[in-house]
Amino acid sequence: MAEPPGAPHRTTGSTLLHPLSGLLGIPLDQINFVACQLFALLAAFWFRVYLGPSHASSAVRHAFATLFGIYFAVFCFGWYSIHLFVLVMMNYGIMNMASIPNIHRYSFVVAMGYLTLCHISRIYIFHYGILTTDFSGPLMIITQKITTLACQLHDGIGRQAEELTAEQNRLAVKSRPSLLEYLSYLLNFMSIIAGPCSNYKDYIAFIEGRHVHMKLLEVNWKQKGYDRLPDPSPTGAVMYKLCITLVSLILFLTLTKNFPMAYIIDNEFLDKTPFLSRLGYLYVVTQAAKPKYYFAWTLADAVNNAAGYGFSGVDERGTFRWDLLSNLNIWNIETATSFKMYIENWNIQTAAWLKRVCYDRAPWYPTALTFILSALWHGIYPGYYFTFLTGILITLAARAVRNNFRHYFLSSVPLKITYDVVTWVVTQLAVCYTVAPFVMLAVEPTIKFYKSMFFHMHILSILVLLLLPIRPQAHSIRMAQNQAMLNSVKRKDK
Repeated sequence: MAEPPGAPHRTTGSTLLHPLSGLLGIPLDQINFVACQLFALLAAFWFRVYLGPSHASSAVRHAFATLFGIYFAVFCFGWYSIHLFVLVMMNYGIMNMASIPNIHRYSFVVAMGYLTLCHISRIYIFHYGILTTDFSGPLMIITQKITTLACQLHDGIGRQAEELTAEQNRLAVKSRPSLLEYLSYLLNFMSIIAGPCSNYKDYIAFIEGRHVHMKLLEVNWKQKGYDRLPDPSPTGAVMYKLCITLVSLILFLTLTKNFPMAYIIDNEFLDKTPFLSRLGYLYVVTQAAKPKYYFAWTLADAVNNAAGYGFSGVDERGTFRWDLLSNLNIWNIETATSFKMYIENWNIQTAAWLKRVCYDRAPWYPTALTFILSALWHGIYPGYYFTFLTGILITLAARAVRNNFRHYFLSSVPLKITYDVVTWVVTQLAVCYTVAPFVMLAVEPTIKFYKSMFFHMHILSILVLLLLPIRPQAHSIRMAQNQAMLNSVKRKDK
């Protein structure tokens, strides 16, 4: 979003690129963000080639990643970056002094509490302003990493293996990290600006040079005609993601600016445009709002891949995959035929974090608690809560419809195609309806928007939940099975 003419120049970050900002008409904060990410991309290639595990010790790699990450944070956010460092050091103290049974609770409360206080300050100090430096993005990523590590440390030291799911067992951390490992995990230059969040064990394996090797060992290469393990290069994946980044940037500079979300609540537009046309325009403006996320997340993924981080294994065709840290799957998003499928492919690493720290650990109402945590993590703008509370309702309704009707459409190809087309249309419109308040932020425009839409998705979702039978959730069944198994193990121990 370009600064309006005459807007005061305000930033706490570096002003080195201010002339470029004025030339392009793009806010300096966004220029600094892109510059840091492009520099991080170059540094990542250099890091992989000259500071690879065969050329440098783990300590050197940790130190380089940390120092460059701190520099990027200071360059982008200036003195605001102190918030990042304060939160990191507070939770390092908790991690070393708190008892293992409570380490995840204390870490969660402190990290989320500090993040929420910073969110509140943005509203009450800056009054919804976006022109001043926004340091909340990196703080949100660090909060994810702190709580992820705390939960996985609790799993590794404070719980029995029988109590853990297969994923929790695989990711469990068996010992407290050193200060250098901890700082590197939280502040490394590859993820300090735009993320994504990754698991601690994966990151340490990457630094120590075991990351790719561990994934390759999952495949029998002798059967494929290899005498030794291959050496997959991320260059192709990085180039592909940079192409997506470039296209997303072009769309952001053209499409996004020509289709503002605010127009859907313009009085003249509402008075003269029929309801179905408004629905169509809602879809268009929602599509126009996506390229900035595609740009930022795909570029962040490319930075990590360029450093050699993000290898996820080999697919069924024998192709090397570099999507361990990918934050979105654009094809699956645009072709999603269910609300669940859309959510699972949008902001993937945040969804994984929510699952690991909340959904899989919630004793009751996991869906509602997960949506509430997601809203709280995003901030305290009222629009976020409208979005996530609406998302709870639509998710439950969509699940009920799918469980009760989908099996009737699987008997023939034409029926399945019809079902997919209808559910695609409904899913895309439901997402647009749900996320509009997320962009509008405030209460007044949100209520005005929902009134103009006659609250139709809310009404339909409530009717579905009232009229259709609700089948037991897989999560509830799994929790009951795990508890029964745990009780059985305890009886055997006695």
